[in-house]
Amino acid sequence: MTSSSSSSSCGSNTLFTLLFHFSRSGACDSDESCCRVLLRDLAAREFNAFLWVSLIAVTALLLARVFRLLCLWVKARSIPGPPCPSFYGHHKLLSRENFTDVLSGLHKKYGSVVKLWLGPTELLVSIKDPILIKEMLLKAADKLPLTGRAFHLAFGKSSLFASSFEMVQKRREALFTELSGKILESENVIRRKAVDSILARIQTFMAKASIDSKMVSQRMAFTMLGATLFGDAFLAWSNATIYEEILMKIAKDARLWASYNVTPVWKRGFWKYQSLCTNLKCLTQDIIRQCKINCMLFGQDHSHRSETENWGKEFASDGPSCSEVVIVNDLIFPELNGHLNPREEEPCRNLMGIMFHGCLTTAGLINNILVSLVTHPQIQDKIYSEITMARNSSLEEGQLDIHKMVLLLATVYESARLVPPGSLIQRCSLKRDLNLKGGATIPAGAGVVVPVQLVQMDDYNWGSDAGDFNPYRFLVKSREGSDILLNNSFSGPAEKIVHTGESSFVLNDPDKNQAFVSFGSGIRACIGQKFVIEGVATLFASLLEHYEIKLHQEAKDNAKPSNFAFQLLSSSQIVFVKRDS
Repeated sequence: MTSSSSSSSCGSNTLFTLLFHFSRSGACDSDESCCRVLLRDLAAREFNAFLWVSLIAVTALLLARVFRLLCLWVKARSIPGPPCPSFYGHHKLLSRENFTDVLSGLHKKYGSVVKLWLGPTELLVSIKDPILIKEMLLKAADKLPLTGRAFHLAFGKSSLFASSFEMVQKRREALFTELSGKILESENVIRRKAVDSILARIQTFMAKASIDSKMVSQRMAFTMLGATLFGDAFLAWSNATIYEEILMKIAKDARLWASYNVTPVWKRGFWKYQSLCTNLKCLTQDIIRQCKINCMLFGQDHSHRSETENWGKEFASDGPSCSEVVIVNDLIFPELNGHLNPREEEPCRNLMGIMFHGCLTTAGLINNILVSLVTHPQIQDKIYSEITMARNSSLEEGQLDIHKMVLLLATVYESARLVPPGSLIQRCSLKRDLNLKGGATIPAGAGVVVPVQLVQMDDYNWGSDAGDFNPYRFLVKSREGSDILLNNSFSGPAEKIVHTGESSFVLNDPDKNQAFVSFGSGIRACIGQKFVIEGVATLFASLLEHYEIKLHQEAKDNAKPSNFAFQLLSSSQIVFVKRDS
């Protein structure tokens, strides 16, 4: 009875409520008006519910971010470093011309691990100790978001240059396999036609009184890398010069536009930059077409299946084989390896990224070697003698075994040590904290940098002559009697003894030295390190066999005595002198 009366009461109340609403809105005149009021009331209730859910969700999100921020602050307290001068932290230090000098002073004061607050939510940690660096590089696989943003803004989404290691792992492994196979299969890492093209360009430079070392280094790197990626089609490509100019303009402005938290669509300069990127993309697509056509003309079927099956086979003709463009193959036909759906990414984006990054780093290395050779002519003479010996002992005409030219390889490594391709190695761990030996804990999301030049110029790691150019430190003596004597370890100054006789020294693997990080280390080290080292060495073997490189007289007059010539002569006026045949 009670239940019956209760349900009757509820029904009466509900009906009363509806009638009350109808009477207020005057909606009882017709059925249509009643339905309209009911729907309006229902919509209002649903909207209020949505607002409440949104408020709760936003509040939860903000609380989660506040919690992560508090965790970041708490975990960072154990890392030594200077106190924050303001709410914006030490962000102004990044704008200084030589940030490495800033880090040098901080490491002297606070130790091998130093923190810098760049803002209330941005933590930067610098590590100088080689042992901790190796451990960090093995654990921190991701890169700072700014790096990925720069490539994404310039070239679009890429499976090689994203910040997250998970996104690039498969493509990096595939490219590393291709590069390793190319080194093993080829007697010369770079094409003979590419070397001949560079030597022909040098011949034109001889008509000038002098030439800037940076400019000629850029031309060499561009030709070397372009021929490696696209084969002989690149050497005959009419737009190569335009491509190089656009690429260098993009390289100049890439980091500027990537530094904006919000894409600066309101700036006219940004749209000019985007126009350059679009032009570069069109040119890349053009050279890809030229490359494929050139390869098909020399023996490949036009069908996609035959094209991929025959890719990499050598042909007896003098024309290019498809092994020349094995890297292009890996990036044009990624679906063959099951790594990536080609509809999700255009292959030219990866190629533009490789050209962008590869040209900059390779050009810097070549320039450093040129500067070292002109400022140390005695080293250049010994390398020339080494090349002559290798030529005389070569069984095949036109082939030079660079592995026998240990002083040349040591010169390449020493140039990379003194002036590394990048001043900082940047890493971060997006998901997990980094727990390093010694008790240091770097919170997830914090940026981690390695001041490469500080590590590779440290007297403790390299001896008292760490600031000197001395390729002998990378060689070890194998038996008595040599024209070059080097230290037997990486620590301590390199010892020099002049003695005529056959060279009996071997290259001491730089990767075994924890303080050598010019090409990075760990799971995200430079996958093209061996390829670039051997390619540049091959290039200089041919170059020094035909030309002597000298410093222009005006540069000699302006140069001042210094143990570290690269600081004064990072861009020198040089001349090429033809050797007597």
